[in-house]
Amino acid sequence: MAHFSLRPYVAASLLLAGFQGAQAQDYLVNSLSKNQSANSKDSFVFTDVINIENTPVKNQGSSGTCWSYSANSFLESEMIRLGKQPVEISQIYTARNAYIEKGKNYVRMHGAITLGDGGALHDVINMFRQYGAIPQSLYTGLNYGTANNKFAEMQEMAKGVLEAAVKNPNGQLSPNWIKAYTAIIDTYLGTVPQNFEWKGKKYTPQTFAKEVVGINPDDYVEISSFKDHPYYSQFVLMVPDNWSLDLVYNVKMNDLTDIIDNALKNGYTVGWAGDVSEKGFSWKNGVAYVPEKEFAAMTPQEKEEIFKGPKAEMQITEDLRQAEFDNYNTTDDHGMHIVGLSKDQNGKEYYIIKNSWGATNDYKGYLYMTKAFVKYKSTAILLNKGGIPKDLAKKMNIKQ
Repeated sequence: MAHFSLRPYVAASLLLAGFQGAQAQDYLVNSLSKNQSANSKDSFVFTDVINIENTPVKNQGSSGTCWSYSANSFLESEMIRLGKQPVEISQIYTARNAYIEKGKNYVRMHGAITLGDGGALHDVINMFRQYGAIPQSLYTGLNYGTANNKFAEMQEMAKGVLEAAVKNPNGQLSPNWIKAYTAIIDTYLGTVPQNFEWKGKKYTPQTFAKEVVGINPDDYVEISSFKDHPYYSQFVLMVPDNWSLDLVYNVKMNDLTDIIDNALKNGYTVGWAGDVSEKGFSWKNGVAYVPEKEFAAMTPQEKEEIFKGPKAEMQITEDLRQAEFDNYNTTDDHGMHIVGLSKDQNGKEYYIIKNSWGATNDYKGYLYMTKAFVKYKSTAILLNKGGIPKDLAKKMNIKQ
């Protein structure tokens, strides 16, 4: 089948730069903004079924940090679910720590692993466990005179140090390469405060994570769905941004939406990672679906009206999902946060998705994504294991 995507740029850039590299994000947002129909919002009537409380929409700027923004937004909703006062967690503190660990892996792997801004949802959980957390107001990452994230220069500087270390010109690595690399990251993002005051009390990043955020990293699991691995077991998700080679649980395609539905109905939000470089995805219009007809086969009028009201969708199968991934037509180019469930005027269900591109679209930073799109284009979801249906948790041998 023909693929509805902006693939020529994505394949060359997003796979290398990660979820939303600095240049890749600018290109992708601009391209998706053009992918729209006039007055689309007037053609959809959404009625919320579930809308779980979440913190305000953020803007990741020109940085490949959607994974950190989306998964930290997810943790902030977890704080609300647990009855805590939510705090905006520093997304760039999380990213900074991931960059340090990624640099170590890059040198250990002789440069044969992904580098750059990109990451995975589980990176936020891993960095929270290892490094703790800091309020965003105390670590903004804006240490170089910009109003928003702009990481391209930093990444190029850091890459140069790592590549020099991999070349090993002395014949034996000194302990100073990691100091030099860390110094570049901290020069651009800011030195990490080892102690800080928050609401009249002193904390370290570790004590702040434990006492204020108060989540248990062991309560969170990442799940995907691919036919080439045994179902209900774990496997290494083979995407470039899984630089830490973490394991994810594998379930059947329809299980993905069953798990999300169960989580939402029980008050849990869900982190989402997947491919948004599709003709059926429009950030401007705030709608994502899978058109029934191939875009190339549409008439000019059909193309013009692609987002003008609800449309029929393609039937998604596990074979189709697997083929899209194997052919690089599904890539892990973005991360977002599922916060609810809605229905259009025809009764079709859509997930309410919180993005990190600012409140710049028709729905002020949110969008509506069909279940077919989720089945087709998800690479992974992240959630509290308490949100998984009990029968599926048992099949995966997950203790709730």
